[in-house]
Amino acid sequence: MKLYEHERLDTLIKENIQIIQSKKVFSFSLDAVLLAHFAELPRNKKACILDACSGNGAVAFMISAKTNNPIYAIEYQEILADMAQRTVTLNHLEDRVKIIHGDYNDAQKWFDRGSVDVITCNPPYFTTEDYANIHEENAIALARHELTITLDEWVSTSSQLLKNGGKLYCVHRPDRLLQLLTVLKSHQLVPKKMCFVHPKKEKDANMVLIEAVKQGKEKGIKIIPPIIVFNEKNEYIEPVRSILYGE
Repeated sequence: MKLYEHERLDTLIKENIQIIQSKKVFSFSLDAVLLAHFAELPRNKKACILDACSGNGAVAFMISAKTNNPIYAIEYQEILADMAQRTVTLNHLEDRVKIIHGDYNDAQKWFDRGSVDVITCNPPYFTTEDYANIHEENAIALARHELTITLDEWVSTSSQLLKNGGKLYCVHRPDRLLQLLTVLKSHQLVPKKMCFVHPKKEKDANMVLIEAVKQGKEKGIKIIPPIIVFNEKNEYIEPVRSILYGE
């Protein structure tokens, strides 16, 4: 498998998958790992599962180890989609993970309305207003900022694709939680479960994981116990250690 000068091979230890990454683009991090763990996949052998804003496919590869159903992954940036496709080939996952290079806003080119059972999404966290104040590689900026897709757009597209009762799993920043909950509800996606992630027990949450159900019943949100990432020695603690390493 050819690697370009700026690329490296990392290993998803728990899944025993080698994944191509690059210092020139946005590499996956703990948010992707926790999202893949948080997502509950259907047992239906004919279920359609989609990973949106897929990047180099990290979430898709991790959830592929949890099901026998194929995972479809949509990524806007050609460089990332190409890395993901070569990771598929490297790990002989052609029957398990299908990479689509394209705009998630145009997802109905590939999927019928109301045809998807589960969507995972690790979207850009920052608005274009934030982008005006930073300087970074374009590929990284596209992954981090809403330059090609906004919060409202990826939520709207997800709602259109999901079956009634289908589930969206996403990860985002707590400082945009109110906006995210409002947008989800406006597109008939009812938040049902939420988990906050804290870097340490005394620190504020820096991530939130959400499960939302298409046209679900509004009976309140289940807040599950928070995930604490590090102890006072900056070592991974449970359940993060097991999620990462399968121990």
